[in-house]
Amino acid sequence: MAAYLFLHPFFGIFVFVLGTIIGSFLNCVIWRLHKNETIGGRSYCPQCREKISWYDNIPLVSFFILGGRCRNCRGKISWQYPLVEFITGILFLLVFRININNPDFLIIIGRDWLLIAIFIIIFVYDFRWKLIPMLVVWPMLIIIFIFNLFLGFLWWELLLFSLLFTSFFLVQYLLTKKKGIGEGDIWLGALIGLAFPDLNKLLMVILLAYFLGAVIGLVLIYKAGKERKSQVALGPFLSLAAIIVLIWGPALINWYFGLF
Repeated sequence: MAAYLFLHPFFGIFVFVLGTIIGSFLNCVIWRLHKNETIGGRSYCPQCREKISWYDNIPLVSFFILGGRCRNCRGKISWQYPLVEFITGILFLLVFRININNPDFLIIIGRDWLLIAIFIIIFVYDFRWKLIPMLVVWPMLIIIFIFNLFLGFLWWELLLFSLLFTSFFLVQYLLTKKKGIGEGDIWLGALIGLAFPDLNKLLMVILLAYFLGAVIGLVLIYKAGKERKSQVALGPFLSLAAIIVLIWGPALINWYFGLF
């Protein structure tokens, strides 16, 4: 009965709207992490620094009403803001619907929504500034570890998979003399290992991340004239691959192994 009620369209709309609100908050976190500012306080325009009124800060809606410009200085608002809000809303809704009949529903959506939020922050931050924000990664190691304990995973099992995935990137880091990947990717590997204590899922994250990285890297080289030695940040692709596996992991794994 509870699952039936949650399938009502009202709940889907509510979850999507909640996701856009969280997405708006993630945009704020990303910017303030970059500027080394506290998370508290009202949002402001990055260009004129005028505080934004609540009616100009409604996820998705305000961006289009204002024509993508600040009401005060008329400076352009990055498309990052509505895109992050919309994508977060969609991903929250997908996780909600996929897990609706799971007996551990509340714990799973709490964990998965948190993972989506963190991976979106890492994706945008590393994509823009080629740096993984460790201030969000370090506490998440503890939080996701606790979530998975509540879901029945053994503590040593979680640590083993985290160490395994961390070692994968640590070896690359050392072999390439710190040029192939960054230190942040090692810590991100530790987080993904805790999030997916499953060899098949970790394998899928690696395959997807490096495939996406290779394809998009080649496109950037072709389109933007990047030199072959130019680095393409790995963090965004690891984060994107982790989100894909989080939502479509079982289907992808079945498809992949069905090829052989």
